[in-house]
Amino acid sequence: MRKLQIVLSLLVASVLLAVGQSPARAAVWGSSDQWATWNNGGYALYNNIWGSGAGPQSIWANSYSNWGVWANHPNTGGVKSYPNASKSVNIRLSSLRSATSSFNVTVPSSGAYTSAYDIWADGHTYEIMLWMNKRGAVGPLGSFQTNATVGGHTWAVYRGSNGSNAVFSFVRTSNANAGTVDIRAVLNWIRSRGWYGDVTLSTIQFGYEITSSSGGLNFVTNSYSATAS
Repeated sequence: MRKLQIVLSLLVASVLLAVGQSPARAAVWGSSDQWATWNNGGYALYNNIWGSGAGPQSIWANSYSNWGVWANHPNTGGVKSYPNASKSVNIRLSSLRSATSSFNVTVPSSGAYTSAYDIWADGHTYEIMLWMNKRGAVGPLGSFQTNATVGGHTWAVYRGSNGSNAVFSFVRTSNANAGTVDIRAVLNWIRSRGWYGDVTLSTIQFGYEITSSSGGLNFVTNSYSATAS
């Protein structure tokens, strides 16, 4: 397995160097596969290229806490990918004592993207997005509801649907490339408004929702962790 991981990392480095990009800090695992997945420390890392009209994207990782992608998606509309680190929780909100996360990222000064949590409740019934930073022509689903200070941040809150599930988007009123968020507080705030009941926190994901990154851009997670009990 170790030999395979080294070979994959070398392949990713070769791809990036071929297009004039640094392979960032890839040392343990890497892949250019559309659905590449790697499990580490109780998290699953996904390359996750799922939008239409996407370009090439390569993921690398030293651990669940230190990883990133090089992405070259065209300057067109629509989300092309959401590379992320995912952690399963499966605790009912009324029994959830704590759910927090910390992040530190380095993101490009061009392109269109957001660094965002994608939190799922009751399986895939409710989607809660926490936009920590954004750039370019990107915007949340649904309609503006209110401004709120909760979970350690001040947000513009939107409510809508993607056609398959309800979506609640919390867009930070100023960009942050590092910080800590109280996820439990956000989930309880939504419940207090009657938008759902005593749901189960199913999954916490954090990554980069990339719309465009023409020419090839690096998105780096310097550190990340999520805990729930």
